[in-house]
Amino acid sequence: MAVDMKINLGRSEWSTRVAIWLVLSGPVRVSDAASLTQRADAHAVPLAVEEEVSVDPLFKEPYIDIDEWRDVPVRHRYVHGGFRGTQTRFSFYFPPKDQYQGRFVQHITPVPDNENLAQKVPPGEYNKVGFSIASGAYFIETNGGGHLDLGKAAGPQADSTITAYRANAAAAQYSRAVAMKIYEGGRPFGYAYGGSGGAYRTIGSIENTRGVWDGVVPYVMGSPMAIPNVFSVRMHAMRILKDKFPQIIDAVEPGGSGDPYAGLNEEEAAAFREVTRMGFPPESWFGYKTMGIHGFSALYQGVVMADPSYFTDFWTKRGYYGFDHPESFEGARLQIESKVASLVTVAEAVRLRINLDASTGEDRGGVDTAFRVPLGEEAQRVVGFRLAEKPPKIEIMGADLIVQTGEAAGNTLPVSRIVDGIVVLGTADKSIAAKIAAGDTVRVDNSNFLAAQTYHRHQVPGSDYVVWDQFRGPDGKPLYPQRPMLLGPLFTKSAAGSLQSGVFEGKMIVVESLWDREAFPWQADWYRSLVKKHLGEKADDHFRLWYTDHALHGDERKIEDQTRVIAYEGVLHQALRDLSAWVENGVEPPASTSYRIEDGQVVVPDTAEMRKGIQPVVHLQANGGVRAEVEVGEPVAFIGSISVPPGAGYVIAAEWDFEGSGEFPAKEKIADCIKAGNRINVRATHAFSKPGTYFVALRGTSQREGDVATPYACIRNLDRVRVVVK
Repeated sequence: MAVDMKINLGRSEWSTRVAIWLVLSGPVRVSDAASLTQRADAHAVPLAVEEEVSVDPLFKEPYIDIDEWRDVPVRHRYVHGGFRGTQTRFSFYFPPKDQYQGRFVQHITPVPDNENLAQKVPPGEYNKVGFSIASGAYFIETNGGGHLDLGKAAGPQADSTITAYRANAAAAQYSRAVAMKIYEGGRPFGYAYGGSGGAYRTIGSIENTRGVWDGVVPYVMGSPMAIPNVFSVRMHAMRILKDKFPQIIDAVEPGGSGDPYAGLNEEEAAAFREVTRMGFPPESWFGYKTMGIHGFSALYQGVVMADPSYFTDFWTKRGYYGFDHPESFEGARLQIESKVASLVTVAEAVRLRINLDASTGEDRGGVDTAFRVPLGEEAQRVVGFRLAEKPPKIEIMGADLIVQTGEAAGNTLPVSRIVDGIVVLGTADKSIAAKIAAGDTVRVDNSNFLAAQTYHRHQVPGSDYVVWDQFRGPDGKPLYPQRPMLLGPLFTKSAAGSLQSGVFEGKMIVVESLWDREAFPWQADWYRSLVKKHLGEKADDHFRLWYTDHALHGDERKIEDQTRVIAYEGVLHQALRDLSAWVENGVEPPASTSYRIEDGQVVVPDTAEMRKGIQPVVHLQANGGVRAEVEVGEPVAFIGSISVPPGAGYVIAAEWDFEGSGEFPAKEKIADCIKAGNRINVRATHAFSKPGTYFVALRGTSQREGDVATPYACIRNLDRVRVVVK
């Protein structure tokens, strides 16, 4: 089968200064499926496993070791295999012939992981297999070339193009040969989607190949300057503003003062202004207690290895915050030396209810969970240490455990937190942790971690990154000393195989969240500018950008606060369906979201007609405003509206949450919602039995066909008002 697949086969160039790997492209390791024995289901049509379909010589010998029919989550034919001589494994989920419509959907995880993730998800909205088959497609997932152990440092032998796109491309190409044999049809259309690090890999995939994917949906994407800068600026604000977040949140909530700077001192106001101008959505600070440091837990050591002199310069040279403002770090810097009293295993940490999530405080393969420590896999794995000398009570977001004596002497492991005198490791090399014994001397020091929190000031890129203008003087030159290199592009290239160019063949729909803390929303517009530069007036023939309001970064089932935020899974579903209709039948999807960017913030119009995109717009008032003050037992009149942008579908649900439970127990009649079409107005009255401040929420849901029974492509939004009950 002739396939035009243009792939860069060259190995990554390595130098001493970048031999960090930057975490996302280390030596690939065998996934759990490597031990599977080759077998075939007696009821399946025998499949050719030796057919050579890839022009990539590394993946010239595909094989199949499982071929069987399954009934969960829906009826499908499961095919598992890999490529001989590599660690790449794949899973294909084929629908019955009468449900197949000639396409596949492939999910790309943030980091290479496991090819069996989808089958572990319960049936419903988040089940990728069920969605794909309901959309007339078979589903593909791979281990991305081999599961990465994020705790281990990578070496210069790693080839980032394998994990970035070559393994996924080879699996996609081979799946076509299998599908054509099963269905006896022509070439299937192919679509890939991935979020966060998976967005880097998705964009890198379509930009570096030809003839593999016909379209892609990157979501919650970053720019080449995202890492480590979106995390460093956020952590600086978290440290400086930790005692002021309640008043900041109250100010930006509905019915608040609208002035988050009120009551802040000079340093606090500067930190809040800095992080906001860099793109952090102010409304998203509501999760400050639990958001943690996210992917920085896995990226931090890469920064230290890439630019070690920075962490000395920070404390010793003018122009760096540690030297210029030592007063800012009084009571924040932890430097202690102690002997290890005992080891803490996974089992004991669970018993003590110590959070082992290195990034914060179930799902794997999600954009928020890819960096988390998996539980239950190795009960005796060492994850922390009791120290003979109890550490002082200093709140830290991260630190280093420097081993000074014993078998592991000379090694440094990341620390995520200290709980009741127990030093809890972050994303660490478990083989090194296992060498540390009681009686060994260690040093716990968060100096480097503190220094990392203003690293973004010393990474000023070109003028196309306008959020960095705050760090440039009137002459356009940086205000602070600059490091010898920009790390962000190195991280991006390692993840995606190349830097984003905006040059691709096919169609693309980008889905971005307006409340995203980890991939600031302006970055999707930055990529859109590359596409426009390349395609000019034809950009709309190939590209859409849809912003999702009240949505965070994560794509997992658990929603952080359902009265504040919504899941964007339904937007992804509709984007993939619209993408296939666009590619296969020339049906143009709804227009890109209308927006403007002001001081790093993406601002969208107030009405669905003007905002466009595909998400409904919800408006709510209490007694005629966004804030109502009443007595206990006094009825409050609520008026709301739910509007769907032109061509984006029908309202199928309207739900109320009056008491802040997150359960939305009061529901409007579904038939009334559907009958109203793409806009409904709702009214409700509620009286509160206890004094307090309540945030009442109205949540609306739309669906393109008005299907109230399907769990797929249901798109939500909400609005809230404040009720003060005296």
